[in-house]
Amino acid sequence: MKKISFVNMKGGVGKTTLAVNVADCLNQRHNKRVLIVDLDPQFNATQCLFSGEDYIKLRSQGGHTIVNIFDETPAPSLSAVSGPKIIEALELEDVKPWSIRDGFDIIPGDLELYRVEMPAGQGKELRLKRYLKLISKLDLYDVVIVDTPPTPSHYMMSALLASDYYLVPVKPDPLSRVGIDLLRAVIDRTSKNYGEDIECIGVVLTITDKRTKVLVAAKQILGEADLWKDKLYKATLPSRTRIAAAQGNQDLILEVGDNDSKSAISRITEELLSRIDDE
Repeated sequence: MKKISFVNMKGGVGKTTLAVNVADCLNQRHNKRVLIVDLDPQFNATQCLFSGEDYIKLRSQGGHTIVNIFDETPAPSLSAVSGPKIIEALELEDVKPWSIRDGFDIIPGDLELYRVEMPAGQGKELRLKRYLKLISKLDLYDVVIVDTPPTPSHYMMSALLASDYYLVPVKPDPLSRVGIDLLRAVIDRTSKNYGEDIECIGVVLTITDKRTKVLVAAKQILGEADLWKDKLYKATLPSRTRIAAAQGNQDLILEVGDNDSKSAISRITEELLSRIDDE
């Protein structure tokens, strides 16, 4: 089971769009069993796959979320009949993903993740790693994709520590390019501090327009940079307003994208597979 974090410390770079559509393509085009972990408190990946109504319904039926992985604190509950009682936190092995389709599941995001404290020295940042280790023993998935929050945090650290690899989506503009060098330093420091080997499997340029000089410049600069020259993917994810709008209705690129978008996500997914299969 290969575990990959999609990570960038800057928002608005198409990270979630890329993560969800690569996961979908792995399942539909490559027959991979895929689990998405939505670790972003804004839970955009979850909203790409479930309508608000379905999300509320599944939550009301007791559906688990990312909070159940990190929150190990018993919660008080008040009943008008029986009075106050304590609801014990779930054991990690009892946390169940939600099914999207056969072989395609998600641990959905949850706004309540903001209230879960992550104090230093208690090992909570390793709970996702422990959960995925339990999942791997069941042989349910071939690939796990973790959509991370767009800020340095304990949750980003937790995603990285649970992963074998990380992939960096980045817009071709100059500010975004500068930020990924800082990101690389943060990830390398996390790897060193925890004694983990987290491999970078590439940089994907997103929200691109082939007609602009910005894209040409970004490819040249990243292609010549020592840190990234062997990491840059050949395919880029084009900017499409229609795709962004469709995701709000749970429609993904393979369903509603134009030929360029479908080709791009297919090529990116194929290159990702080649990079993790060659290890």
